[in-house]
Amino acid sequence: MTQTIEPSTIRITEAAAIKVRYFAEKQGLSGDYGVKVGVKGGGCSGLTYTLSIEPQAGPDDKVVEQEGVRVFVPKKSYVFLAGTELDFSDGLNGKGFTFSNPNAKSTCGCGSSFST
Repeated sequence: MTQTIEPSTIRITEAAAIKVRYFAEKQGLSGDYGVKVGVKGGGCSGLTYTLSIEPQAGPDDKVVEQEGVRVFVPKKSYVFLAGTELDFSDGLNGKGFTFSNPNAKSTCGCGSSFST
């Protein structure tokens, strides 16, 4: 079933959701856990993505659920991440979580930092 996603929200792909569940299981988490996606100052382009598996949402987190996984986005990071797609790649060009962010005006070569 195709799910319509608002452009102002965060999207998580099926591949990323599978890896989030895998890492949560390795940490012994179940139930209300989610993946926290945020940004912080730093990196070669100005802002760096942050990603962690958390047992619950923080008090200021926006919560989006897709592909059976909850995504927690801190209120201060949401403006930088609206419309972003979180994916997981294990291809020849690298392995790990990737961000496709329509708000990024420039990114660094490794894809872990950006500027707006």
